[in-house]
Amino acid sequence: MERSRADDLIEICRLKARYFRFLDTKQWAELRALLDDDLVYYADTSPAPESTKPAVVGADAFVARVSQSFADAVSVHHGSAPEIDFITDNEATGIWAMYDWVDDKRTRQCRKGYGHYHDRYKKDTHGRWRMTEVRLTRIRVDLSPSVLTSAGRRDG
Repeated sequence: MERSRADDLIEICRLKARYFRFLDTKQWAELRALLDDDLVYYADTSPAPESTKPAVVGADAFVARVSQSFADAVSVHHGSAPEIDFITDNEATGIWAMYDWVDDKRTRQCRKGYGHYHDRYKKDTHGRWRMTEVRLTRIRVDLSPSVLTSAGRRDG
């Protein structure tokens, strides 16, 4: 049975939902399975994409970076209002409004961030969509003291 463009749209939305869930639940192997081997990650502190040099190249390096960054943190990532455009039958781009909350006991900071993910996707030889580029842009970041105890739980 041939997949329709609507089926591909749903699969891309499910891919991004899993990305957020696996980040927050620290399921690193599952997160890695969503990524193309040659993933490119950019982190812009601006509201629009600007950087020309990636922060990380390679899916394994990306997972190593986020697993280390979130080792002592509790995070919540939300994505909404996806704008998915198909370039070809096997390539697409997406822009997602995002909110993230990261409370890190190591840095003793809680960060609430607002911005967008600008992604690229491709369908692999098995017909599964994978992320090939992730670019995070920031509109605003609010910092406050961490509420985590040394055991990683909330005070109170």
